[in-house]
Amino acid sequence: MPFTANRQFKKAPRMFVGAKDMHYTTSDGRQVLDGTAGLWCVNAGHCRPKITEAIARQAAELDYAPAFQMGHPKAFELANQLVQLAPQGLDHVLFTNSGSESVETALKVALAYHRVKGEGSRFRLIGRERGYHGVNFGGISVGGIVSNRKMFGTLLTGVDHLPHTHNLAKNAFTRGEPDHGLDLADELERIVTLHDASTIAAVIVEPVAGSTGVLIPPKGYLQRLRDITKKHGILLIFDEVITGFGRLGTPFAADYFGVTPDIMVTAKGLTNGVIPMGAVLVSSEIHDTFMQGPEHVIEFMHGYTYSGNPIASAAGLATLETYKEEGLLQRGTELGPYWADALHSLKDEPNVIDVRNIGLVGAIELQPIAGEPTKRAFSAFVKAFESGFLIRTTGDIIALSPPLIVQKHHIDELVDGIRTVLRAIP
Repeated sequence: MPFTANRQFKKAPRMFVGAKDMHYTTSDGRQVLDGTAGLWCVNAGHCRPKITEAIARQAAELDYAPAFQMGHPKAFELANQLVQLAPQGLDHVLFTNSGSESVETALKVALAYHRVKGEGSRFRLIGRERGYHGVNFGGISVGGIVSNRKMFGTLLTGVDHLPHTHNLAKNAFTRGEPDHGLDLADELERIVTLHDASTIAAVIVEPVAGSTGVLIPPKGYLQRLRDITKKHGILLIFDEVITGFGRLGTPFAADYFGVTPDIMVTAKGLTNGVIPMGAVLVSSEIHDTFMQGPEHVIEFMHGYTYSGNPIASAAGLATLETYKEEGLLQRGTELGPYWADALHSLKDEPNVIDVRNIGLVGAIELQPIAGEPTKRAFSAFVKAFESGFLIRTTGDIIALSPPLIVQKHHIDELVDGIRTVLRAIP
């Protein structure tokens, strides 16, 4: 099982057999409140009729169409809708099947773009410590989570990392963007000096680092990265697999922070987690650079058997329609203050050393048990499931990201449940 303590799980399996709106149903018939939108992906809530009906209709009409040298209308419809939703200037779409594949695609686009421009010396990729960019070789190379990297050899060469932005000493219990840490973006200038800009293809960061425990960028940090990358002709890639599709109360984190990258990586909320799909959005400048040479020649040698799959495309279209009809992409702005107040009410609970929030995402960081890192948070996860609500843990951090249909009473139930759990675990 993926990212699972398999032996522990098989001793006491946690099995879901149904879901609707804000709740899962377990194999023993209990209702479990979803505090994590599945795995950061079920933004519109579970088993939404418009999405499930669209999937059924599409499966009966056109189940599969080859993605190489052929097409079908719904992939183009979905690409056009994504472009309309995305920040201005991100005008072209490449479809994938996951966040990991979206990252690999973005990295390959960046490398190939510079080569097509005659700047093949730009081969270096810059990630960030504690970054998570999926589990393929490119993603774990630019990623910075030690446990995801340490068993897999040398990974990609020519990769460097910015420092992460997490500073408990100065920024603990901050609401929204921390005040301290803007200067950490200037580390990119140090890396440029070390390697020379002529060797660097792209910088990839999560606007808000999710899987490592909700690390929120300091004020002005992302704009500083944008300024430095533009100055040196380096592409900026935003990994919005988690932050995309309303998680911060805007369509994308790029909108929230007012910073537009050259390439944007998406997945998860694109289809509400129902069917695997990802999308990489690129600027017209990048796209047009590839459109050279004879028309019968493939411009970019990359893709997947299931790129723009008809059923996934139908799910994506229905998901975007659901978001629009119900105003879900703005829900984080509406509920954000209530969410923040609820989370920060946990400040004085046992072993809590930080609470942080932005949009409808939050984290409660716990003091690790000496000599047993991750055990305290994992105990909280198991106790929470037994108590009827789902949380996610990474290290000794509880991460929360409820479906965007969440109501205030769900927030109260979730936070009160966590409070009870924190008082019950060692």
